[in-house]
Amino acid sequence: MGRRLVSARPAPAPQPGFWWARDDLDFQDGRLHLAGVDVAARAQAADGPLFLYSAARVRANLARLTGALGQTGRPTRLYYAMKANRFVPLLEAMAWWGLNGIDVCSPAELERALACGFAARDVSFTGTAVANRDLDRLLAHPELTINCDSVGMIRRIGERTPGRAIGVRVNPERGVGYGDSDKLTYAGQAATKFGVYRAQFGEALATARAHGLSITSLHFHVGCGYLDGQLGDWEAAIAAGLAFLDDLPDVRTVNVGGGLGLPHRPADAALDLARWAAVLKRRFAGRDVTVAVEPGDYVVKDAGLLALQVTDVEVKRDVTFVSVDGGFNLAPEPAYYGLPCEPVACAPRDWDAGRWAPVTVAGNINEALDVWAADHPMPPMAEGDIVALLNAGGYAASMSSNHCMRGEFAEELVG
Repeated sequence: MGRRLVSARPAPAPQPGFWWARDDLDFQDGRLHLAGVDVAARAQAADGPLFLYSAARVRANLARLTGALGQTGRPTRLYYAMKANRFVPLLEAMAWWGLNGIDVCSPAELERALACGFAARDVSFTGTAVANRDLDRLLAHPELTINCDSVGMIRRIGERTPGRAIGVRVNPERGVGYGDSDKLTYAGQAATKFGVYRAQFGEALATARAHGLSITSLHFHVGCGYLDGQLGDWEAAIAAGLAFLDDLPDVRTVNVGGGLGLPHRPADAALDLARWAAVLKRRFAGRDVTVAVEPGDYVVKDAGLLALQVTDVEVKRDVTFVSVDGGFNLAPEPAYYGLPCEPVACAPRDWDAGRWAPVTVAGNINEALDVWAADHPMPPMAEGDIVALLNAGGYAASMSSNHCMRGEFAEELVG
């Protein structure tokens, strides 16, 4: 996969009428631009599926979060969840900026973070079903924060490194996710595999004591993609997680996880970071701890898009199919989680949206679920046109597979 850092000319002014448009993502001279880069031209040069990421947008998202955390009244720490996007030039840029640490969930992610310039003391590990071979690689870094996801993991760390400081990931049994989706909720009424439940917590504490382990951090992550209207549920989950602190006198950091969402469709209201920070300020008032967060999507998702070429436009029965040269294996979230996908024509032939017709945008994987969007209004499309799938900066390339051996793509960091 290509790894090129490309400078870009200044971004165009925003054009009203598109719910997703902003100052660095809009049409200029009739063509879609991201961070000043002509998306269609860059995609045609790549001659295949292309992920474009805006470095400036990622940095702006980090800065916005940092500013919000500054309103909480507590010391704070921002970790970026690498599983959202592990593109090396992007990670190297983050390390250079120095705005955040990084959260990893495998030894390989840890090693990539270190290779990209992060120090072990700036890395938090939060994983599940952690094998002994994983622990051996993790424990080679004494300054790494390791959040234990099970009683067995606590015991196995104690057997290997008695006296070590650890974190414990708990399950507060309250959660929230985009659109209240069960698939995007990590804690709630149904039992999930994540974290230590209250019923096991006494055993977890006893196991730590038996091996002289000090629990210096508390972690809980309750879901992905929550928006403004769900902050009440998120606050209830924060309160439930903080209840575990009563039994943890040595905890110095509480990591409330990530999950901050962003709009995927016109009706979605953006997350109000001032209200989000007010929740943290209210719930952590009087607590002598550092507040940590580990967003992934909020940092990178709207900073990226996936550009694909139209291969066919054909009416089948009463449906117009616009087929493109990339399938759900390159960006699985729409198929896996039902997250809305926004295909955009990069060079529309007709600017009167009232004349646009509903089409189904379909990929090139030989599976029935390989549909990007159905009944989606688009201008007239033709073979060779470029379609951009927005919000592809997070959990797209990092979740991709080689299904049907169609897993090839290029990535570029621009702006």
